[in-house]
Amino acid sequence: METSELLVDAFGRIDGIVSGVLDGLTSAKANWRPGGTGNSITWLLWHLNRAQDEQVAQLAGHASVWSGGGYAAKFGFDLGTSDHGYGHTSAQVDAVRVDSFELLREYHDAVLAQSLDYVRGLSSADLDRVVDRRWNPPVTTGVRLVSILDDCVQHGGQAAYVKGLPHAV
Repeated sequence: METSELLVDAFGRIDGIVSGVLDGLTSAKANWRPGGTGNSITWLLWHLNRAQDEQVAQLAGHASVWSGGGYAAKFGFDLGTSDHGYGHTSAQVDAVRVDSFELLREYHDAVLAQSLDYVRGLSSADLDRVVDRRWNPPVTTGVRLVSILDDCVQHGGQAAYVKGLPHAV
């Protein structure tokens, strides 16, 4: 198996997680915050895609789908256009709400397409390219991609868990 084929499979699995969470989801359930302060499904899926989008765009050397594709304006959240969810306050989590999942799905599909396009062109040697020297050891493309995938799988699993929680809505 080629490196690119492995990465295509890994990123494709995120699509399966997101699709499973979105299937049959209601707006009330999607925007519900467990315990009143937990992360909603909407926030988790937005953040999963937003973080993947920004990091893959940086690796590929182009604009994110969020800004370059106009999704920041389409969603219209009361957040800065560079916001990706890290360190959000409770009020910022509340700002990430949707009533229709077509736009969330459209954004996910665009981010996935960007990621797949990027990883399809990678060779094993590309994974050794240093992309961040602020760490010891420095972060390579391969390490960054594993980090992105790990984050996406964790947030997707959290969203699936929240979907399964009982709540009165």
